[in-house]
Amino acid sequence: MDLIKNSVKNAEYEKRARSLVAQMTLEEKAFQMVNGAPAIERLGIKAYNWWNEALHGVARAGTATVFPQAISMAASFDEDLLEEVADAIATEGRAKFNAQQKYDDCDIYKGLTFWSPNVNIFRDPRWGRGHETFGEDPYLTSRLGVRFVEGLQGHDENYLKAAACAKHFAVHSGPEDLRHEFNAEAGVQDMYETYLPAFKACVQEAGVEAVMGAYNRTNGEPCCGSKTLLQDILREEWGFKGHVVSDCWAIKDFHEGHGVTAGAEESVAMAVNNGCDLNCGELFIYVADAVKKGTISEERVDEALVHLFMTRMKLGMFDKDEKTPYDDIPYTVVDSKEMQQLNLKTAEKCVVLLKNENNLLPLDKSGIKTIGIIGPNANNRKALVGNYEGTASRYFTIAEGIQEYVGEDVRVLVSEGCHLYREQISNLSTGKDRDSEVKAICEASDVIIMCLGLDSGLEGEEGDQGNQYASGDKPNLNLPGRQQKILELAYASGKPVVLVMLSGSALAIGWADEHIPAIIQGWYPGAQGGRAIARVLFGEKNPEGRMPVTFYRTSEELPEFTDYSMKGRTYRYMREEALYPFGYGLSYTEFAYSDVTVSSDTVGTDGVTVRATVTNTGKREGIETVQVYVKADREGTPNAQLKGIRKVSLQAGESREVTLQLSAEAFALYDEQGVNQVKEGQYLIFVGGAQPDSRSEKLTGKKVAALKVHIEESFVI
Repeated sequence: MDLIKNSVKNAEYEKRARSLVAQMTLEEKAFQMVNGAPAIERLGIKAYNWWNEALHGVARAGTATVFPQAISMAASFDEDLLEEVADAIATEGRAKFNAQQKYDDCDIYKGLTFWSPNVNIFRDPRWGRGHETFGEDPYLTSRLGVRFVEGLQGHDENYLKAAACAKHFAVHSGPEDLRHEFNAEAGVQDMYETYLPAFKACVQEAGVEAVMGAYNRTNGEPCCGSKTLLQDILREEWGFKGHVVSDCWAIKDFHEGHGVTAGAEESVAMAVNNGCDLNCGELFIYVADAVKKGTISEERVDEALVHLFMTRMKLGMFDKDEKTPYDDIPYTVVDSKEMQQLNLKTAEKCVVLLKNENNLLPLDKSGIKTIGIIGPNANNRKALVGNYEGTASRYFTIAEGIQEYVGEDVRVLVSEGCHLYREQISNLSTGKDRDSEVKAICEASDVIIMCLGLDSGLEGEEGDQGNQYASGDKPNLNLPGRQQKILELAYASGKPVVLVMLSGSALAIGWADEHIPAIIQGWYPGAQGGRAIARVLFGEKNPEGRMPVTFYRTSEELPEFTDYSMKGRTYRYMREEALYPFGYGLSYTEFAYSDVTVSSDTVGTDGVTVRATVTNTGKREGIETVQVYVKADREGTPNAQLKGIRKVSLQAGESREVTLQLSAEAFALYDEQGVNQVKEGQYLIFVGGAQPDSRSEKLTGKKVAALKVHIEESFVI
């Protein structure tokens, strides 16, 4: 929880902000409501650009540690890790800010207001920006989002380390090419069960300083000017006290795309009057004219500015005589050895082992003379980092990571294999221009590492340079270009093949699941990604990642991309069997569960306590991700939903009791009127290393423990 909002210091900040705003002219006020806010020298206000990014490291402002992409970190299922990473990002952000301020650099991407995390729900695997999120599940997204915000903002009672921003509020997940005109229609039940919980948690639990509106409309209202979202829900229902910022140039979409206003001034009035305080863009310079015409009250403008200046004061920007705890962080912490070690540890925790037939992995270096590394992502730095990235001082692709790991002991042969998405690498080629090289490397190698997937040039935000099709969204879930063909060539060689997938979203790799003995999902693993994957491949690190999204067999089983109903979407509502389910991931060791109990078979308002003994029954150290799911045992309710996570590190043969508290809210479901109710009846609690679906059982060979509890009398949360 944000300590500052409850402190004496907060009241002081509000008083100082009101005094400062009272001294401004109307025109000065208007210009402070755009992201590139100019200096007001007579009041001692420095120029400040609010726009900065820190999705997985300080972005777009030179050197910084490039951590794994958000979807990668979500695969860790590790709340503590997310806060540790976010704290490191804030440390680097402060170090860079201190240096930038010293040299009077107030440019874009040079502030302490970071527009992260993205807590939208990854509801459809075709969405290009899904890799910016923490996956498809509201509970996981909430837990990771809260800890990321707390890591960025810190725990000082007087100052924020940095200001976090939960985005994009709300109901935003594509299509990218329609976002400036699209109306996302979501029922009240889906809103409260799926699209809003992570934002609510960031506001009420983490005290997030800012919330960013989305480009699209939600149920007819443009999100950056939505009374329902910004006033009724955010301010009144949840008690949000921070500031609201528009997505970039989203205000002009009101009249140019959505057609809900007649022009710029009307759009500005709609946004400001409904609770948007800051415009990423320039349209809020019309605020002064709107006040003069009576379409916006100056009191509302003052309120917005108090929100904004309080944020800057919490960051210590107006304290000349008082130092924040962060003013002395030196530039030398940026991408330092310690940061790189944290980055490597993080990347290792994100790798998901999807298949390991006959224990092909881990590889034994002593028994290998030659390794073939083949594929367009073997040496692709872009596939390490995803989007909204900084610039690392050094990168390790998969090929580089393996080459470093095996040293001179093993010969490494490398081929691009094919273009990432085109039919040939050379424009003058007749096609298949690396097939012979692929075959030659396979013939000469003892084991083949196939490096396939996507990069942020194929999936990303609309308008990003390099998006090759669908404005950053995927037209389907297939491997692009000739990737499937070269995978089949490698398989046909008869040599052992390991498939390493780098992508930020689900791909339909059913053929690989049937034919390739070992498959790893590496996501976008950051600047140290190649080293992390090498350490997993050779067994120095035991994989512990879990799937934060469902991998479907085909896009045909999905509802229309533009359909925002959750019916048939994600593990919570799907009816088909997944290729790789949410929550799934293998290890090089085995874990067994025993003595799984619940404190009471009757759930009251205090919830229940779940206990289980977890034993590492294998021969090597490993980390188990204990998952607790809850299912209301009645018709018309979602599939079993994740409601508890615990990471447990165990030596071979070691046992440990794990305790998780399930609140009454874990058993609650929203109705169509938005009432969160725990209904009387029977419920199932599932405890294990995966969700309780049939596909997970087939893949793991294990059935998770099931406990029955009941609720005697319905009550509202």
